[in-house]
Formats: sequence, C-alpha cells, structure tokens
Amino acid sequence: MSRFRAVSLLTGLVLLSLVVLPVFAAPTEEELKKANNPLANSKAVNFQNYYYSNLSGSGDATANTFWVRGVVPFGRVLVRASLPLPTVPLGGGDSQSGLGDLNAFAAYLAVQKADVNFGIGPLLAAPTASDDALGSGKWQAGGAMVVFMMPSAQVQYGGLVTYQASIAGDDDRNDTSLLAVQPFLMLQLGGGTYLRSAPIWAFDLENDSYNVPFGLGIGKVVKLPDMVLNLFLEPQYTILHDGVGQPLFQVFTGLNTQF
Repeated sequence: MSRFRAVSLLTGLVLLSLVVLPVFAAPTEEELKKANNPLANSKAVNFQNYYYSNLSGSGDATANTFWVRGVVPFGRVLVRASLPLPTVPLGGGDSQSGLGDLNAFAAYLAVQKADVNFGIGPLLAAPTASDDALGSGKWQAGGAMVVFMMPSAQVQYGGLVTYQASIAGDDDRNDTSLLAVQPFLMLQLGGGTYLRSAPIWAFDLENDSYNVPFGLGIGKVVKLPDMVLNLFLEPQYTILHDGVGQPLFQVFTGLNTQF
C-alpha cells in the first residue's frame, strides 16, 4: 500500500465516521474509556498511519509509516505487537518501501482500578526489515511502562514510555539506543466524539538527535454489534528537533478495533 493510499483510506474513514456512523448505537461510558486505554482488557487490531510531509534537512522529501498492531490480554499480562510498513526517501527523488522491524512488549498490569491502570514489562524488537534502509539490522531489547488515568467520563490521560537498545545483529550496522515518550490526553465531547493529543517524543540517544511534536486532533468511537471502532485524525507539528530527517509536520490517522 502506498503512503498516499494509506493516508487517503484512513482519513476518509475518519471523515465517514463523523458523518455516517452516528446512526449506530452510542458507546457506553465504559466503552469510551476502554477505546483509548492501551491497557484495556480487550483484544484489539489497530491500523495506524503517519504521513510526514516535511523532513528537516531533506528538501522536498516526504515519508510515511503504516502500522499494523495487535493486542492480546493473557490474564494480567497484555501483549502488544507492532509491525511497520515504512516508505523512506533515499535521495534524488527515490524512495524505498517494505517491511520494518517488528516490535513487541508485554506489560504486567500491576494496577487495575476503575480510575487508573498501570503496566510495566519487557520489550523486544526483531530485525525483520526487508531492506537496510527500513530497519536497524539489530536485535533490540528494553522495556515499556504505561499509565492510563480515568478521573471522569469526560477526561482520560496518561503516557507510554519505551526504551530499546541493540543487543545483537549485524556488526556492520550502527548500535541503537532509543527512548520514546508518548503522552496522551482525551477530552470527550459527547456521543463518542472526542478531542485528542497523542504525539510521540522520540530521542535517539546513540546519535544525539530528537524530535518533540505537539498534536491536536479529533476522534470518534462507534459501537457495532461485535466490536467497538475508534477512528481518529491528528495533525502534529514539531516544536523541538535536532538531526537530519526529523519530521517537522505529520498527520497521524488511525482505525482501532476492540473485541
């Protein structure tokens, strides 16, 4: 799937949800909370896309990453696996598309309360990229920590922190040391519609580069007979960055399903 088709598909689904999908039953308060809770005790399959329209020091080059994510709970342990399909610029107007590195973490739900969830556990990344330009060439290990606060039916917030560093792999490739911080805030507007902000602040500690965006978007949660859909559109603008190839503006779209 090209980056343009992925962006058009997910953006169109979000717009469709805001216009057409309200004919379905409105989600309950509990379903609204679970729809944006990364620690919800539900199976989930998510399709998400980042379109990067402007990269630092890269002229008119653009990039894109389409993510397929699966979540499966095993008692108090929640396993999330993510596979990226990136398109990256190579210079001279050329680009490379294919599979990226598979990433998975298992979070033990140390706290499961009505107003707060907290999970922590190990993370592993495998060098599954179909081309050197699309992955690190390294096995990486680290950890993940997630907190989700639900003080009211109108407000939910929290954050996801992950760290991964290379432990094995291609000796000719550079080592990795990556820290990612994703704060998120959801403000419910009623009827399943909500405002959202969920940027990812990325810090490449090995190469002393970083990217800190701010996002503000809109989403819609819809209840279907056998699942809950969560569609969203969130433009994100970078407020701090250092390094070549950092996204300066990106559009984050998604179609999340919970069963």
